[in-house]
Amino acid sequence: MQRVLLAALALSSNFVLAQADAGTSAPTAPVSANAGDQDLRKEFEAKLEAARREVKELREEMRAQLATQSVAQGWQEDWVDEKRKLELVTFDGYLRVRPELFYKFDMGRGNDPAGYSLWPRSPNSLGERTQAGVNMRFRFEPTINVSEEVRVRAQVDALDNLIWGSTPDYAFSRNAQNGTNSYWSDRNEFSIFSASQTTQRSGINSLQDSIAVKRVWGEVSTPVGILRFGRMGSHWGLGMLHNDGNGIDNDWGDTVDRVSFTAEPLPGFYVTPMMDFNIEGPSSVRSLEGGQPFDLSNSDDAHSYILAAQRRDTEQERRAKLDANGTVFNYGLHFTYRTQRNDAVDTLSQPFGTTEGAAESDATHPVVLRKADIFIPDLWAKVERKEWRIEAEFAAVLGNIQNRALSASATDANQALGVYQFGGVIQGEVKLLNGDLEIGGEVGFASGDVAPGFGNAPRRKGSGLNGATELGDTDGPQYSCPNACNDNTITNFRFNRDYRVDMILYREVLGGITDSIYFKPKAKYRITQGFEAFASVIYSRVLLANSAPGALYDGSTPSLGVEINGGARYETEDGFYGQLQYGILFPLEGFAKNQGAIGPAPVSGAPIVLDNPQALRAVVGIRF
Repeated sequence: MQRVLLAALALSSNFVLAQADAGTSAPTAPVSANAGDQDLRKEFEAKLEAARREVKELREEMRAQLATQSVAQGWQEDWVDEKRKLELVTFDGYLRVRPELFYKFDMGRGNDPAGYSLWPRSPNSLGERTQAGVNMRFRFEPTINVSEEVRVRAQVDALDNLIWGSTPDYAFSRNAQNGTNSYWSDRNEFSIFSASQTTQRSGINSLQDSIAVKRVWGEVSTPVGILRFGRMGSHWGLGMLHNDGNGIDNDWGDTVDRVSFTAEPLPGFYVTPMMDFNIEGPSSVRSLEGGQPFDLSNSDDAHSYILAAQRRDTEQERRAKLDANGTVFNYGLHFTYRTQRNDAVDTLSQPFGTTEGAAESDATHPVVLRKADIFIPDLWAKVERKEWRIEAEFAAVLGNIQNRALSASATDANQALGVYQFGGVIQGEVKLLNGDLEIGGEVGFASGDVAPGFGNAPRRKGSGLNGATELGDTDGPQYSCPNACNDNTITNFRFNRDYRVDMILYREVLGGITDSIYFKPKAKYRITQGFEAFASVIYSRVLLANSAPGALYDGSTPSLGVEINGGARYETEDGFYGQLQYGILFPLEGFAKNQGAIGPAPVSGAPIVLDNPQALRAVVGIRF
């Protein structure tokens, strides 16, 4: 309609202009007219010329408007379509290749009284104490933008931590079916002739398939907040307790089945109620039928009810404040209440597909009346300026478990346990030399337990009665109930496994930070844009001396060791990432051992000097 009106105006202007042109060619007044008439004629011709110019300019302007509107409308339609094509699906992720070398990670200690060593040994020779290899991962994180307000996001890992050379074209890697007879590949009699790798297949040549869909969730932006639902990552604060593991060198990551809604009642203040489905117990899944499964019982579920409230700047706001020499002050509370009445522990402990682990629709699956409640407050705060940063996180895990039984058949284990765990970390750094040099430090602690062993592997059986731990055990349950419960509390706090402070002791040998306090001075220097060198020293000790493996021989000194790490990192703007690290651990009395009979100190025999574990790790990757 607008185009029609403008066209009519243009035609009208053409008509007016034609009339004006015709007027100028009309017969003029006689030459004999007096001077007054000539003056009137000149004035009339001047006004007519001005009017003609004005009409001409108006006509050209209207033509320009018609052309501009036509072009603009066509460009807008094309741009919207093109934008839709470009942003309908966006991709993020990375490719990671990680060569590693581990040397003497067992420290030369031998087995503990329960028969466990600090580090898995070579199956071929006890003298083989160097382990080296290369692993990789391809992480693919697509986002499907249904509209500007609605999107679906996912995280898919391919060849996740696949060890190079672990799926050779040999024997069972190419198993096949021939009628009723199954056979292995008979092409290569000796594995040395294998020159190709086969695809990962769970149960055939690997414990997992080559592609794993880890997370899929939806996001809907509404006028009052953002709704999220599905299987997604969980992260809070520094990642000490809740860590999504999205870093390029991470391996674990917390994945939750969650419904959440994030509102912003005040600018910069976010409130997020959440509900997690932690355990649902046996379901109606039938391996060959397919169709819609359902939870067989709601009484064996474990759910978490979470409320997170925080004051937080976006990354753009943070950078703007720092560039303006302002102060960034962010803080928040993440509170979780988790509850479970019954525990289908027998079913959950069995491989899926076995008689005990099958999810058939019957009422024969035994459960333990667990009656457990856990409360998890987690406080986080950060103060940052252009020249320095201080950031801290403190958390607790508090609650009770009314029945500790690990099987429905354990009728004599109807004993209650208390849970009282505390942990925290504080980081700080100062930037010097125009930000090229960073000097900082970190202190962290995780509460311990009087039971021997660290508690990172509590399902491991100790050397004591009914699987309880004794002095010298590396790990095991952190309570003791051989008959009556003389230790009915679990008080060792455990950091998230993807919260990394070192290369050897906590990351690899112990499998996480627990029952410890550590001090970590560190430094980082930016050599040039994208290229930096870094180093750190970590001193660690147990909080309760009984937890250290060396307590059997020397219970007076709980020091675990001093570890030195150093390396360099190079990143480019187009996504390349390269890092090389070296670490060496000097174990202390917490890992002491003696040559001779096992027993309380003093033990006959000369002390054996512990070996120094060393590690060399590289990470080469491409982010996109």
